[in-house]
Amino acid sequence: MNAPDNSTQADAKPTPSDLQRSFLRHLKHTIVKDKYSATPADLYLALAYAVRDMLAERWLETQQAYYRNNAKRVYYISMEFLMGRTLGNSLINLGIMEEWEGALKQLGIDATDLQESEWDAGLGNGGLGRLAACFLDSLATMSLPAYGYGIRFEYGMFFQKIVDGGQYETPDNWLRYGNPWEFGRQEHLHKIRYHGRVTEYRDEEGMQRHDWVDTHDVMAMAYDVPVPGYGNETVNTLRLWSAKSTRDFELSFFNQGNYIGAVESKMRTENISKVLYPADHMAEGKELRLRQEYFLSSATVQDIFYRFSKKHGDVSILPTKVAIQLNDTHPTLAIPELVRILLDEKLLAWDDAWKISVETFAYTNHTVLPEALETWPVRILENILPRHLQIIYQINDHFLREVASRFPDDMERLRRMSIVAEEGEKHIRMAHLAIVGSHSVNGVSALHSQILKDDLFHDFYEMWPERFNNKTNGITQRRWLKHANRWLADLVSSRIGHGWITDLGELARLRELADDREFQQQWIEVKQANKRHLADLILRDTGVRVSADSLFDCQTKRIHEYKRQLLNVLHVITRYNRIKATPGCAITPRTVIFSGKAAPSYFMAKLIIQLITAVGAVVNNDPAIHGLLKVVFMPNYNVSLAECIFPAADLSEQISTAGTEASGTGNMKYALNGALTIGTLDGANIEIMEEVGRDNIFIFGLTSKQVTHLKRAGYHPRDHYLSDPELKQALDMIAGGTFSPDDPDRFRPISDNLLANDHYLLLADYASYITSQEQVDRLYQEPYEWARRSILNTAGMGKFSSDRTIAEYAREIWNIQPEIIRPTRRFNI
Repeated sequence: MNAPDNSTQADAKPTPSDLQRSFLRHLKHTIVKDKYSATPADLYLALAYAVRDMLAERWLETQQAYYRNNAKRVYYISMEFLMGRTLGNSLINLGIMEEWEGALKQLGIDATDLQESEWDAGLGNGGLGRLAACFLDSLATMSLPAYGYGIRFEYGMFFQKIVDGGQYETPDNWLRYGNPWEFGRQEHLHKIRYHGRVTEYRDEEGMQRHDWVDTHDVMAMAYDVPVPGYGNETVNTLRLWSAKSTRDFELSFFNQGNYIGAVESKMRTENISKVLYPADHMAEGKELRLRQEYFLSSATVQDIFYRFSKKHGDVSILPTKVAIQLNDTHPTLAIPELVRILLDEKLLAWDDAWKISVETFAYTNHTVLPEALETWPVRILENILPRHLQIIYQINDHFLREVASRFPDDMERLRRMSIVAEEGEKHIRMAHLAIVGSHSVNGVSALHSQILKDDLFHDFYEMWPERFNNKTNGITQRRWLKHANRWLADLVSSRIGHGWITDLGELARLRELADDREFQQQWIEVKQANKRHLADLILRDTGVRVSADSLFDCQTKRIHEYKRQLLNVLHVITRYNRIKATPGCAITPRTVIFSGKAAPSYFMAKLIIQLITAVGAVVNNDPAIHGLLKVVFMPNYNVSLAECIFPAADLSEQISTAGTEASGTGNMKYALNGALTIGTLDGANIEIMEEVGRDNIFIFGLTSKQVTHLKRAGYHPRDHYLSDPELKQALDMIAGGTFSPDDPDRFRPISDNLLANDHYLLLADYASYITSQEQVDRLYQEPYEWARRSILNTAGMGKFSSDRTIAEYAREIWNIQPEIIRPTRRFNI
């Protein structure tokens, strides 16, 4: 299922005067400024409101069409949405980027500068949130009836500063100056209940029923954001929930004459949607996160019922009109919430309620790390969500009886599969609940999905093999090539046309140009232009001057031990030592670029950032290096910064321990923009290798099976340390204070951890990694051969469009069809 061809539109392109009139009208009447008093932020807002006007009729018509046609809809629930900047994406998808640039240029305004004024909506930590954003773009572009659901966090992912070489977190108050792309829906309020107690009674037919009473209530208010499709009339909706206190709750304090108590209570209530993902290592943080997850789940399920009931009275047909996709386990409480409504409010029998629920839900797993699988202590659930805990127990009871029937006399299997875990403090395994309560369970790369079946959830796979499937992740080429890399997008389109924008498989036509010397030269010139742009940004943000003629070696992702930024650092130190040991050596100049955030409570990740900046301080200021090596840590990694780094990268570092990365999408974005990958056979790297060709990617290290075997056989990292002089030298420098002369022991925990444990096998993969990096050096010294392989990487990325991923979800899990929205008007601005 490719994106439908909706290119025939009734709308003529607006004229420059049309656009200018709309822009100036908003500047005067919405912003109440003129050309003399307007700030850059005012000009951005005027443009945003003018573009928003162009979405409005499409948006209304899309929603009306879904109701008219009684379409089955998919609801994508995610705790994270990393949408990035909305203005540029809207201009691209509306097909009027050039028209607006020209119209504003006549007014002496640079449209690019205005786009830079927009603050990133940082409602996510990383790949999970960016994937959700790509999926929304594809759903709209493919004219599929869909809604995204998340939380309108007032403070997004923290703003990262580097202070004295270390990460310093400051609030990301992205809503400080308002958000022109959102629409508050005060009429869409849903009551979210917490605490209280559960009473039992018998209904008229003698069935036992339950009431959840004496609850502490919070209101969820909807804020809608338009999500336009590319080149069509579809505008879907991302609905974000904001917590509001109930009036009754406030009045109880006011009536007692306690004004301060009323205000404090209101603030505590609204904290639920205040901050993205609090640290959960403290009891308060863990409770707040649970409240957030239930807040999202309950508001969304209630909203789905509200929309469903507009057209239907028979809840038994819910699965034929509603598909709910759980993006990881964070919204899993939607399962017992749906069951609660069906049992307690719709008064269905258990079997009927459970059948409807399972047929409605599908679950995407995003991790193979057991420690990352979400669990909740029973005592917290019992206090905050007592009715849901009862329902979870009931689900587990029915489930375990089914397991016992299928696998009699296997008590150990019952223990492993139980939703309720008894080891240590009694807790609920949310991944188990998601699997039991969904008709589909998918991984996000071929390797990841196989690990789920063979290892992580093998018991469940034996129980329900038909539920398990793979949906390899994808990225939207509209954002990550057409918008982020306009020079390369224009070059590609000049040779193969524009079809790739909605059918990424068209990029395969570039293969016939890979040996064309003229095209290779143009390809090199585009890359150099992007590298010069990034070099300017690096100088502005870090003060480090780098050469665009050096190889740009990039690792940009969340800082985590399994992603192995440390392995990259070990290579940097080894490279530094080689240059120092052999003055005048013919080594490829290289700029190693890191970027990414560490969780505020993750000590080792924050120490890794300190080590990166400390190594950079030594290397960058050593005159003996003669500029042959530079190390840069770019602060506050977000979507907008990624849009500058991906087009400029020569080498993409995807070096996680095999069997630990579910998929990755950064690997796809880099390759789409022509970067060559150095990586392990992990996640989607394997499928990228299959598509671009084994000769056009640098693969090193142990396979996932070898990793498993080595750990079972007994791994001794110190053996590698003692047998490899270069590795020993690098680790000794870290431990001995070479990069922290003011505090020689600062980085000793890193070397001690690697030598004593090395859970992610950095030392085992070190030698292979260094050899692979030497191959990178040799190839980069042949610019046209490097360009040829770069072209082949871009040409091989057709599989990795999120359009393909969404088509598979729509066909194989959701059973939904495109709803083509017909144009009914001309531009009305």
